[in-house]
Amino acid sequence: MHNERARIRQLGRRSDPACEPYDSTAMGVTSKDIARVLEISQSTVSRALRGDPRVSAATIARVLEVAERMHYTPNLAARSLITRRTSIIGVVVSDITNPFYPELVEILHNEFALVGYRTILLNERTDARLERYVSELIGGGAVDGLVYASAVLDAPLLGAATGRIPIVLLNRSSDWVEADTVVSDNVGGGRLAADLFVRHGHRRVALITGPENTSTARDREVGFRERLEAAGMPLDPHLRRVGRFSHESGYHWCLELLARDPRPTAIFAANDLIALGVLDAARRLGLRVPEELSVIGFDDIDMARWEGFSLTTIRQPLAEMSRTAASLLLGRLSADEPPPARTRVFPVEAVLRRTLGPAPD
Repeated sequence: MHNERARIRQLGRRSDPACEPYDSTAMGVTSKDIARVLEISQSTVSRALRGDPRVSAATIARVLEVAERMHYTPNLAARSLITRRTSIIGVVVSDITNPFYPELVEILHNEFALVGYRTILLNERTDARLERYVSELIGGGAVDGLVYASAVLDAPLLGAATGRIPIVLLNRSSDWVEADTVVSDNVGGGRLAADLFVRHGHRRVALITGPENTSTARDREVGFRERLEAAGMPLDPHLRRVGRFSHESGYHWCLELLARDPRPTAIFAANDLIALGVLDAARRLGLRVPEELSVIGFDDIDMARWEGFSLTTIRQPLAEMSRTAASLLLGRLSADEPPPARTRVFPVEAVLRRTLGPAPD
């Protein structure tokens, strides 16, 4: 290690036999410089910087350590000419105003940036011509791969992209697109929520779900219904509401549900943002939570932990899911032969806070 550090200090004073004397400020550090310091081949350095699985973890760690100390910045334009790649990854989300997505995007951005990739963000809710944009990005070779984190089921652009560039589906599944898939156990999470309500004696239970054309809303409702029916208390269709994955949706539908007589004693919200809207509506009506109304969300976003909400929810391991999605995509980009489509399903867990209590008498 001492010798490596000495070589790094001396690198700026050495001459490269293939060019003019080295000037670290004018030219920047290259992968060839890193290879010279570590006394390994430049191709090994390049693979290590891409996270190529053919390179050992120890070698990757050494390359990344030296690259950081030497302030290495990849020359993306040169790499694009050599590899015919752009070093850009597209990320498609449903609604960037949902606090769930910025956390996901930040993790993906960091994971790709570590190996020299940039990200382009496409927001499905506001990009009315999203399909055209993505088709242009794919057809024009503007992105090397795509992380599709929108849960919308009817997404024809996925079919157009399949087979043309590597794709990973994150926080959604598809029965008709063959691609790597990273999801949490949404059906199991719905079952967990129903079990908690049943265990606390609730019999009049409501559901506020997300858009019916999303796999997450569909799967969470499937599990929730299954467990309620198994407990002999099938979901009352009059206590089911469908809306966006938004605070406004939870607030509006909660006011309507609580105006019914008799009103529900518990509400399962298909995501935390809906659940926070439910809690605000209950406060407006002066209902005590959980003494008069119990609420369970799904996701465990940061706001769910805030003291003002302290929301009981079903947690999915978003950070681990996002890192796995990035790893699967990078693996496809570096593979000589693309592997068969893989699916990773992550377990969920109930997080008990202050919005769940026994059913009122």
